[in-house]
Amino acid sequence: MYKAIVFDIGRTLIGYNKPLNWSSLYRPALEHISNECNYHLTEHQYRAAIDVLTKYNTRVNPREHEVSSAEIFSEITNAIGVSVNELEKVKHVYYTFFRRDFMVYPEVEFTLAELSKRGILLGTLSDVAYGMDNQYVFDDISTLKQYIDYPYTSNDIGYRKPNIAGIKFLAGKMNIEISEMIFVGDEEKDMICANNAGAYSILINRDAQHKEYGQQKEIKSLAELLSIID
Repeated sequence: MYKAIVFDIGRTLIGYNKPLNWSSLYRPALEHISNECNYHLTEHQYRAAIDVLTKYNTRVNPREHEVSSAEIFSEITNAIGVSVNELEKVKHVYYTFFRRDFMVYPEVEFTLAELSKRGILLGTLSDVAYGMDNQYVFDDISTLKQYIDYPYTSNDIGYRKPNIAGIKFLAGKMNIEISEMIFVGDEEKDMICANNAGAYSILINRDAQHKEYGQQKEIKSLAELLSIID
């Protein structure tokens, strides 16, 4: 019997009108920072900042350990020649650029409410982009937070999926066996993480393309979880 369901966040609970790899959007994001903060960046500064962002792009340079926003944006502020005192402002403008136009998938709130009513423990385990602070991540799911008992990201764990540290941490917090947990995500690393840890892996595949990630179950809508639990 499953006692808990843990969700990835991006493209599982909410959608962003952005590609998984943000490389093509570095220049527009940096231009947005330059305009919003009145910095007038030079071509050299743009290139230097893009080099930093590429360094921490896990689609280009995969890593399992998490890096804080303070570390990443200290390097970015240095690259664009502004005081480290501007770090929080630069970070806010950058993250806000990428969080525009997000949406909660239509069936998600109803599904979480129903699972919660049935006594299922609910949690999140999501990898953050470029050290994005939890306040931004959880702002995007503010309408869902009332149903989520254990909201966590890679910031809290210190590791990114497919490292199994996050699932072990959540199982401990929930006081359950990992075998009593379902993990739902949209990427291969989610399935590898769940399978390696011993959780039941469910792939949410909203675009119906063929995806063989080692998932134990595949669904098109989170609403299907209700029949799985039943």
